[in-house]
Amino acid sequence: MGALPKQRVTRSRQGDRRQHHKLIPRHIVRCPNCREYKETHHVCLSCGFYAGRQVLDIEVARPVAPSS
Repeated sequence: MGALPKQRVTRSRQGDRRQHHKLIPRHIVRCPNCREYKETHHVCLSCGFYAGRQVLDIEVARPVAPSS
């Protein structure tokens, strides 16, 4: 048989222990270059710009022509 608690843990002590388990919402802003939503301090995935410079080459997806 395992160890058993000697005293009841109050709600505040239980909350103090679990305070770092909370979910943190992501901070979403608009890209100043293309106006799409992106996370702050991250490269924009739609245009490839970060801090006013292009750091990623984004290829535009072209529709595939049906083969006959």
